[in-house]
Amino acid sequence: MRVFTVVIEKDEDDWLVGKVVELPGCFTQAKTLDELMDRMREAIEGYLEVEDISNEKIEFVGVQKIAL
Repeated sequence: MRVFTVVIEKDEDDWLVGKVVELPGCFTQAKTLDELMDRMREAIEGYLEVEDISNEKIEFVGVQKIAL
């Protein structure tokens, strides 16, 4: 079992947009967090059916904020 990191943002129309850090191009959107996470699971499963990531070693490190 692999664990994936999902970054969640809210767009200008109040939709939640989830992106998987370790899987470039793997994203989805929904109106609620529960629905988003269900859709994220489906998106990840679909991505893994098409892409072979067995040799990739992308590791999520963290998030930092910078005030300017």
